[in-house]
Amino acid sequence: MKVLLIKDVKALGKTGEIKEVKDGYGKNFLIGKGFAKHATPEVIAEWEKEQAVLKEQLDQEIADAKELAEKINATKLTIKHKIGANGHLIGSVTNKEISESLQSQFNIELDKKHITLNSKVKTAGIFEADCKLGHGIHATLKIDIIGE
Repeated sequence: MKVLLIKDVKALGKTGEIKEVKDGYGKNFLIGKGFAKHATPEVIAEWEKEQAVLKEQLDQEIADAKELAEKINATKLTIKHKIGANGHLIGSVTNKEISESLQSQFNIELDKKHITLNSKVKTAGIFEADCKLGHGIHATLKIDIIGE
């Protein structure tokens, strides 16, 4: 019996492979547990269509991430923060504050977990933050901290 693997199966193969297996193993274990489908021409054609759609979606996500990276690289974010008598900020600028400022000033939505500061921001000046956009794409955001 030929089966199309829809999940990785240890010691048999990876997702998308067509394998020849014994009838009992194929029907009772692989198909019964949802690891495979019976490899008919219709099932194979449907699988190939699904993979083509998934590839298009992935390509679109990567293109969107690259476009956002260019936008972030060209952006200089300005944040006003209170300064104490010694010239240091009262508190520090956090990822959450950066994320909210990006949303309000440039309408760029970026989760605070995806922003990494190279050093703690405790003084006024210009700093850089690394922004993870997914699919291995990163952008560098310049942040100008101004005291009030």
